[in-house]
Amino acid sequence: MDRFKQAYDQYQNQTNVNEINEENATNRNPNQEKIIAVRKNDDGDLIGFQTESGRELDYLEALSEAKAGKLAHVDVFHKYGRDILRSEPDGIKENNLNSLPEF
Repeated sequence: MDRFKQAYDQYQNQTNVNEINEENATNRNPNQEKIIAVRKNDDGDLIGFQTESGRELDYLEALSEAKAGKLAHVDVFHKYGRDILRSEPDGIKENNLNSLPEF
């Protein structure tokens, strides 16, 4: 099992995860990286993310970086008993995480 699938499986088994700190959500870092590509599992779930600098993040790493304000144009919200990473709603389907190219 690769590290992306392993981290996603660990993420899916999480419950009682702390919700995002509102201060982190509003304090944006000017050095944020954009996510430019994603990795999906066989069910089509996002399990990995590639940034514009070429870094490859598993789901847990991406959640942590998004909460810390290090990733641009993504939001973290609490649903289904855990934190979820989503694209910021801007009305542009092409830049949604699910619509990005795969790596």
